[in-house]
Amino acid sequence: MDLGHSADTLALQARARSFAQEVARPRAAEIDASEQYPWDIVKALTDARFVGMTIPESLGGQGRSFLDAVLVIEEMAKCCTVTARIVVETNMGAISTVMAYGSAEQKQLAAALVLAGDKPAICITEPDAGSDALAMTTRADKRGDRYIVNGRKHWITGGGVSRLHLIFARVFDERGQELGVGGFLAVRQENEDSANGLRVTRREKTMGLRGMPEGELVFEDLEIPAGMALTPPSGLRRGFADLMTAYNSQRVGAGTVAMGIAAGALELATDWVKEREQFGRPIGEFQGLQWMLADMQTQLTASRLMLYQAARSRGEGTAFPDPMLAAQAKIFASEAAIRIVNDALQMFGARGYSRDLPLERMARDVRMFTIGGGTAQVLRTLVAARMLGWKLPQTRDGYVESARPLAAE
Repeated sequence: MDLGHSADTLALQARARSFAQEVARPRAAEIDASEQYPWDIVKALTDARFVGMTIPESLGGQGRSFLDAVLVIEEMAKCCTVTARIVVETNMGAISTVMAYGSAEQKQLAAALVLAGDKPAICITEPDAGSDALAMTTRADKRGDRYIVNGRKHWITGGGVSRLHLIFARVFDERGQELGVGGFLAVRQENEDSANGLRVTRREKTMGLRGMPEGELVFEDLEIPAGMALTPPSGLRRGFADLMTAYNSQRVGAGTVAMGIAAGALELATDWVKEREQFGRPIGEFQGLQWMLADMQTQLTASRLMLYQAARSRGEGTAFPDPMLAAQAKIFASEAAIRIVNDALQMFGARGYSRDLPLERMARDVRMFTIGGGTAQVLRTLVAARMLGWKLPQTRDGYVESARPLAAE
């Protein structure tokens, strides 16, 4: 299938495929079993220049497109989910937000950290503010030339290994008046769980992606210089929506990891049904399995095309992918991936259920992607809102009465 990729992009994809098979795949099972963040993989990715690809060349990056990043992520995810997540986090999400909205000083700080191998952390979710992010209680109080941040975040990807943190908080001026929600950049000192008011208090015990820590962070009088406040284009009062556009790239990245896992599982299943014999012939000759394979391939192709389209929607004048395309792609790809991986495991029978093969790990890993970065249900609400031309706050007072056209936002 000719998808119009340039020769340079195809060469990048081929290089990523070789890296994934030769470097990431041999470590995948060990990373999962040890539940340790793979610093050796981080160094290898950094040396191979797969981190910070989307950072502008003027800051030391390669100025590559999100589509280039997506192709690399897909290849990594076929072999090792944690490796793929590292590529997502060092090319999308927090780093793309800073590159879009940050000051020159902030961009230089973030670029230097990421290009050295740091995986930035986006700190939004709280114990009582998940999908309802605006219910956050973390606050940043202005005190002269700095902000004092207090609060708690949890399910923070990279908590304990990330140095650069993009912290979302309610902003209050020196009179105690709330100004809106803003983002703040804080850097944790290397190899420290507690520094200057930022503490990593626990690590979640996760079903999959065990080599990527999900941590709880507590901020206790964390001092952040005013120059590290990330001011969105719309200002603090309406700027939360600007800052959350980071999730459009993050969602494309997350959907791509799910799709890559599914692609890897389908490759294993396709080879297996040609090799495995029962009743005197390869099981791939049975129509029931052939139809399963056909459905799996169809869903995979549709997922890939939707993700590529969403990645390509970031163009001139737009820092992030189109919100609706990103949401649709993540919904479809993440749900399809769960089905594809489960069907692939089924084709292996008891072998698929064994930890001797990667399929059970893939099944645990892929389950995350209908949840993280926006649940499939919340993203469906986003798509419906775009279709209706309404803002749907989903309050108990009823959203129809308070709805207003998106054009008015």
